[in-house]
Amino acid sequence: MIERDEALRAVEGSLDRPSAARIYDYFIGGSTNWAIDRAFAEKVRARLPLMGDYCLTSRQFLGRAVRQCVRAGVHQFVDIGSGLPTAGNVHEVADQERPQQDVHVLYIDNEPIALAHSQILLDDTADPERHEAIAADLLQPEELWDRVMDSGVIDVRRPIALIVNAVLHFIKDDQDPDGLLEYYRHRLAPGSLLVLSQMTNENPVDDDERQALADLLEYYESTTNPGVLRTMAEFERFFGGWPLLKPGLVYAPAWHPDKATVFAKAPSESRVIGGVARKPSL
Repeated sequence: MIERDEALRAVEGSLDRPSAARIYDYFIGGSTNWAIDRAFAEKVRARLPLMGDYCLTSRQFLGRAVRQCVRAGVHQFVDIGSGLPTAGNVHEVADQERPQQDVHVLYIDNEPIALAHSQILLDDTADPERHEAIAADLLQPEELWDRVMDSGVIDVRRPIALIVNAVLHFIKDDQDPDGLLEYYRHRLAPGSLLVLSQMTNENPVDDDERQALADLLEYYESTTNPGVLRTMAEFERFFGGWPLLKPGLVYAPAWHPDKATVFAKAPSESRVIGGVARKPSL
């Protein structure tokens, strides 16, 4: 774990450019963002007025998925590309669902600024025996998994809920997301759960929305996080054929909605798809 002073220096040294993690934080109503992040976010919002709701959809899906994973008996979480701790953190949702507070959570991000914020904020909200934030990169699976095994927080011999939420739209096909997900699926114990979501360009409501989604990708080409949108058919392969928990791969608001779910009455307007799959027993 990096020292708090080092984390603070990383935060201070990142304020000359927008941070994808802080932009997302701003869109979902968080407070860990700066003027440069808000300016970029508002540029996006001007073209896609519902962008904040799309991001909130992803965050809400994460919370509902965590609750369902705990109810399914999985009490370990590895959250890859976790970003900034904010409303609805995995460890907080899990502990609310599991009063025994025996759920272990490992947050992983490759962005120094996100890791710095995570470690600062976890100081105040987390149990160091059960919760940790470490630096590793989804695109370097062997190194990442070594760090998971060395963390002391996760027992890889037991089922894990592996979360890759609102991340895969930043992984283009030439970066081999299929091989990456295959690697992680192979290393999970039987009974583990795979939680995936991303933004989609499936069934835009009209030509203007289709162009707006294309413009969104163009905006992000100028950042350190260029993106790609996928249809459900293109996205489903990342589950590797594992059985999907009900209701399957759907627009995220249709996945176990609750009273707070945005787009609950019109899930397809959310621009976010997601699902949870279980690794079969041997």
